[in-house]
Amino acid sequence: MSLLYTIIILVIIGVILTGMYNSLVKKRIRTEEAWGDIDIQLKRRYDLIPNLVEIVKGYAKHEKETLDAVIEARAKATSINVDASNMTAENMAAMAGVEGGLSSALGKLMAISESYPDLKANANFMELQRDLVDTEDKIQASRRFFNATIQEFNTIVEVFPSNIVAKMFGFKKKEFFELDENDVAKDAVEVKF
Repeated sequence: MSLLYTIIILVIIGVILTGMYNSLVKKRIRTEEAWGDIDIQLKRRYDLIPNLVEIVKGYAKHEKETLDAVIEARAKATSINVDASNMTAENMAAMAGVEGGLSSALGKLMAISESYPDLKANANFMELQRDLVDTEDKIQASRRFFNATIQEFNTIVEVFPSNIVAKMFGFKKKEFFELDENDVAKDAVEVKF
């Protein structure tokens, strides 16, 4: 009889451990999917920027410094490759830094359009500007979703008893994707001639 009880207890423990492991795997996959959403929107943003810069170049030839800053910020942003397998604190901080710089440069670029009525009225520019604003909104939404999934994952990795299963199978906390507030332009950009 005691052997039967031992087997039942072991089966129950096995079912519980399997459930915890499966929950960890599901949460990890969800974080990877959430990162993929951010990655898609960032690539869309990177693809829109050269077209926007070319249109502005045609209207604002003497705005070279701002245009160069946008091009340089885009180049830095595309040079960093963070994916689900290398979300270290250093990589996430580097990515947040270059994304903040790109957002700031884009803010300055958008402010230029206010000084050029013909540019502001250009249909291609307006469409690209709407696409970029839409993409920026999607990046923010994706980032919030990603950080929520990271919070869920990190919680399950740290709470008892799932933390035991997490340690046994090498699950580690993941980093949030947060932009440094110093890197993002908060105030309206002022353009003077």
